[in-house]
Amino acid sequence: MTEEHRRLEAAARRTAHWRRWGPYLSERQWGTVREDYSPGGTAWEYFPHDQARSRAYRWGEDGLAGISDNHQRLCFALALWNGRDPIVKERLFGVTGTQGNHGEDVKEYYFYLDSTPTHSYMKYLYKYPQRAYPYGRLIEEAARRGRGQPEYELLDTGIFADDRYFDVVVEYAKATVDDLLVRITVENRGPDPAQLHVLPTLWFRNTWTWEPGSPRPRLRAPASGVVGGLVEAEHATLGRRWLDAGAAPAAELDEAAHELDGLETATERFRQRV
Repeated sequence: MTEEHRRLEAAARRTAHWRRWGPYLSERQWGTVREDYSPGGTAWEYFPHDQARSRAYRWGEDGLAGISDNHQRLCFALALWNGRDPIVKERLFGVTGTQGNHGEDVKEYYFYLDSTPTHSYMKYLYKYPQRAYPYGRLIEEAARRGRGQPEYELLDTGIFADDRYFDVVVEYAKATVDDLLVRITVENRGPDPAQLHVLPTLWFRNTWTWEPGSPRPRLRAPASGVVGGLVEAEHATLGRRWLDAGAAPAAELDEAAHELDGLETATERFRQRV
């Protein structure tokens, strides 16, 4: 048996909850029937993309390359900003069913590259343009086209011309059931240096607004004297968790990278076995 077979067996017997953390976070929660509280069932118009960055969801959350626990209490995802977009890139964008000439369509390029059945290793790729994202142009051109015409895709806007984009790769590897290592790798595919802000984000799904009297979870910095970027998350049913984004010694970074690489290799061996 491979290590992944052992993890699967432990998960089936419920002796170790290897599936507690996984890719359960949607990349797009806005404009879906999951967040439709309108009187007439107009989900796309009731919760548009423009409101997603400032309005609380009720039944789920969204994010890029994100993960959460199996009840989606605590979420982690990636946010990006190229210095040119009017907003931070936190979730996928697309035309809605009433905006697209062929209906609903996501206008992004993202790829799920790998994942074991227990999500002990996961790998994701997102292609982020260096030019300002053409939100308005995609909607306007889709409105001009009829059903007999092809869709207006993100590539058609010229935003990726001269390969001016970033390849953003996010990898997750589980050292234990609740200990996750995250590696974010960014490659500039363009001919010139370009600005990119990488913002790993940790947050709780908002459940307290909808249920009066519900205990509110907390995110806070640890006690003074702790060195590095450490965030403590406390939840009534999930307990305490920590996000450690501080600067680690080189030896620890090498060890974490080695573990990630080892899990990637083990994933390939597991795939060959099954």
